[in-house]
Order: sequence, then C-alpha cells, then structure tokens
Amino acid sequence: MTRDDAWTAFDAAAETAGKTRIVDQFAADPGRVARMSVEAAGLYLDLSKQSWTQAAFEACLNLARASDVEGRRAALFAGEAVNLTEGRAVLHPALRAPAGADFKALGEPVSAEVDAVRADMKTYADAVRSGAEAGATGRKFEAIVHVGIGGSDLGPRVVWDALRPLDPAIDLRFVANIDPRDMAEALTGLDPETTLVVVVSKTFTTQETLANAEAAKAWLAAALPAEGMTKHFIGVTAAPEKAGQFGCGRTFAFRDWVGGRYSLWSAVSLSCGIALGWDVFEAMLAGAAAMDDHFVSAPLEQNAPILLALAQVFNVDGLNRPARTVAPYAHALRRLPSFLQQLEMESNGKRVHRDGTPVTRQTCPVVFGEPGTNGQHAFFQQIHQGPQIVPAEFVIVAKTHADAPESPLWSNALAQGQALMLGKTTEAAKAEGLAQGLSEDEATRLASHRTFTGNRPSTAILMDRLTPETLGALLALYEHKTFVEGVIWDINSFDQWGVELGKVLAKAILKDVHAGGPSADLDPSTAGLMKRLSR
Repeated sequence: MTRDDAWTAFDAAAETAGKTRIVDQFAADPGRVARMSVEAAGLYLDLSKQSWTQAAFEACLNLARASDVEGRRAALFAGEAVNLTEGRAVLHPALRAPAGADFKALGEPVSAEVDAVRADMKTYADAVRSGAEAGATGRKFEAIVHVGIGGSDLGPRVVWDALRPLDPAIDLRFVANIDPRDMAEALTGLDPETTLVVVVSKTFTTQETLANAEAAKAWLAAALPAEGMTKHFIGVTAAPEKAGQFGCGRTFAFRDWVGGRYSLWSAVSLSCGIALGWDVFEAMLAGAAAMDDHFVSAPLEQNAPILLALAQVFNVDGLNRPARTVAPYAHALRRLPSFLQQLEMESNGKRVHRDGTPVTRQTCPVVFGEPGTNGQHAFFQQIHQGPQIVPAEFVIVAKTHADAPESPLWSNALAQGQALMLGKTTEAAKAEGLAQGLSEDEATRLASHRTFTGNRPSTAILMDRLTPETLGALLALYEHKTFVEGVIWDINSFDQWGVELGKVLAKAILKDVHAGGPSADLDPSTAGLMKRLSR
C-alpha cells in the first residue's frame, strides 16, 4: 500500500469513526481493551477510550507501515543523518544504552566516548557528594545552581522534580529566564562557599544562558578567592573550548548529535546526577533503555510509542482536533506538560515536509496541561463541555506517596476519563434536578446546562510507582512517540529554525536599544514599542 492509498483509507475510516460513539465500540468489539492496551518497561497504556473504531485502528497501523516507520526507526538507531537539514545523526538512545554498546553516528563509533563521559560524570558526582571535591575554601557543596534554557533546563528540571527527596542532601535550583528575578530567587539563601554553578549550553552562545552565567559568576567572585573560584563553575557543552574561555574550571562535553530537547540523558543532567545520587541517575537511564528495547522490538500493533503517536495523528488529522491536554496525576510530575510542550511542539511544529514542500495536513497540536486534580478545577470545564473536542492524556501513578490517603488520587483520573467518554444526557440531567427537589420547570431549564455530550477521547498511562526506572521509560516513550509522528507527517523532528529566528531578531533589537533608538528599517509597531519601553 502506498502512502497516498494509506492516507485515503485513513480518511475514510476517520469519517466513519467520527459518526460513532466510543462507548458503543466496547459492545461491538469485546476484544477492544486487550487489543488497544500495551505494557512496556513498567508502564501500562490503555488507548481503548480513543475515538477510533477497529477499522480505524487498523487504518492507522497501515499508515504507519506505509510511512515506513520501521525503516526510519532503524535509520535513527543506526546513526544515519535523520536530521537532514543539519546533516546530523540523532542518537539520544546511545546516551542511555548499557556500557559496551556499539552505536555509530554517521559511521563514527560513539559508544566508547559516551561510556567515558558517563564514567567521568559518576566520578565527579560521587566526589561532590562525599566532599572529596569541595569549594574554594574547602567546604562541602550544599547547593547547585543549574543555568540553562530550553532543553538544557526543562529535561533536568522535570527529572529533579520527579525524583527529588523531600529533604535533599544537596539542594538543586534552576535558572532559565533572563529576567534577573529568576537568578535572584535561585541565589536567595545560598552561601557562595558551598554553592556549585553548572552552566549548560550546547553552543555556549545562547544569550539568556550566558547573561545568567555572568550574573552567577559575579555573585561567586564577590565572595570567593579568585584562585579557587573555578571549582564552583562547571560547564556542560558541545563547545568545551568556549566554556573554558568563559571561565568554567571543568567541562563535561556532549556531541552535536544530541538534540537539546533530547539531551537530559547526557551531561546536561550532571546536576541531577550529583543531587540525586549516581545510582538514581543510572536507574533512570536503564528505564529509558528498556523503552528503547521495546520500541525497537515490539510489533507495531503492540508498540507503545507507535500506538500513542497514531492516536494523536488520528485525532489531529482524522478528526480535526488541534489540541491535546496532558494531566499527570502525581505532584512530582507537575513539570511534565511543560517538558512535553517543548519536546513535541518544537520538534513537530513544522510547515514543510522533509523535501521542503508545504504540508497539506495538520502537524503537531497545541500541548498543554496541569497536574490532576488542579486542572479539574480549571480548564477541565472546557474539555468536558466546550464545543471543541480536546483529547486528554492521563498519566496515573498508583501510589504517589508512602502516606497517601485511603481514597486514592487515581480515582479522580479514572472518573475524568469515564466522564469524558460517557457524558450525561439532557434527560438524565433533568431527572437529576428533579431528584434534588427542583420543580419541573426549573429542572427543565437547567438540564441543558448540566448536559455533557461525552464521546470525548482519552488515553491512560499507568505505573505502580514513580521510580527512576519508570520515569526514564515515560520520558523515552514520549521521545519515540514524537519521532513516529514526525515520520508519519514526513517532517524533520530534529531542527528548530523558528527558535533560531527569534534569537537573531532579539540580538538586532538589542543592538538598536544600545544605539539609542530603532533603526530605519524596523517596522512601525516594533519601533513604537521600543520607544515606549525605553522611556
């Protein structure tokens, strides 16, 4: 079957599925839950509440086959130049592979280098935690300030929030925003003598990161002897010579085949390896590697990242649903929606195919979310009763804390998924009003306000506990899901030219500000705003 034929069949199946109700599919298809659920690397995914019929499910699988998902997956793991606009391999799986693996980037062996960097990270992390690696005055490090932005911030931040102990031996704080308030908050209460600053920048040219790094360096320099300050200033970069020139006393490197939003498995998360302990970090890598193994070996119809991707493609392109919400029912995963916003929207927010021709279908939806149950008291109103249908994704942890109450948090997630699917008829709403003692007229008047159309899809992703292993598997699941979507949409998921354009224009505007006013070629609106802000 050609791609065009597969898309035609996909569209026909979607049109039929759009006229059916999800709940009716369970009676028509007794094997639905078993066929549309999968276990992988400590996670359980239930996609049976998605809008697809059995025929639509098969059409989605055929689309994946026709798009050569398996061939492109093989190219990714073989280190071919899947990032074709920049001529780079994309090898984040190499970063979490067990020692002794044999990954190659464009034919160059890289696993030995990965193992060596990882060993250096372990040695340094263990030394900082033991006090063998101390600050300028000999005092043990008690805090780390992690300076980065984008993938150099969101990945390590989601890891720290998910796995941090309640009372960590080493505090870890993050600075990303160029607003000085962010740095001021991070440094408040810290002692320069016991603080380690880790600056993370792939190129060591990112404006926001360098500005924040300068502020951190000045803060350290005001309190520490010059000859020992480099002990407090560590660089993580693919440009180690620039980090050294900036003043980093020690540098941990990663290569340009590590994309920023896929880099948390590398030295980018050095600060987490120190603050959490190396055994925790390695366990997270192992969980991600287990998901890699599943992605590579499981058949399409039982492959967790592929099924999760197909559900999104079906909603976006089959049923015209251009947004998706993610609700983690675990406070420790509160940063997951932000992490996914960058991972998915920066990767697949593209308007041209790999060959440069304009796309003719929708690509990445808008991704947003909040932890449950917070979101239930905010935007869930819209996803239950708004005119737009917004597919939901519930990430559910069975036991979130040792002292969890008897009424489990996850019961809310199950109820939300059930309510989205079942809804409530006008007749049921009226009967409910009468049962509450309302008059016939009042119950009739309020019934439409209490009606829920239902038939709104959701996916549930379950884990028994949030451990380093299940966190690693979860994040790798989403990475591979994003890749599969890019293959099906025939776009490059590994460049980010939109981000680059904003950086270039910001530098030009800053140049005008320093020159005293807008240049002649600046548009009237931006020029007027600049003048007003410069008063």
